[in-house]
Amino acid sequence: MKLVRILIALCALTTFLPAQPAAKKEAVKKEAAAAAGVIDINTADEATLKTIPGIGDAYSKKIIAGRPYARKDEIVSKGGVPQGVYDKIKDKIIAKQAATKKK
Repeated sequence: MKLVRILIALCALTTFLPAQPAAKKEAVKKEAAAAAGVIDINTADEATLKTIPGIGDAYSKKIIAGRPYARKDEIVSKGGVPQGVYDKIKDKIIAKQAATKKK
């Protein structure tokens, strides 16, 4: 009987806990996506780019400003990141090309 009372009390407590803000939920989703595979430097938003180790506010803004990238190594020549940072993140990024429409 005590166990039932404890379970009821726990259920009551969880109903009154505030829900996570939508922005925090979105950030968690993006981090999970980043952890699952490579990140497209041509389409990723600033928050997603910052999930890459070594990429912060400044580099994420520079990466976005240098778009589009035909190859992922262009991120260095276009000033997105220095060679040393690229060497550390090259296995975590990709530069997909936009689909072209056939006429």
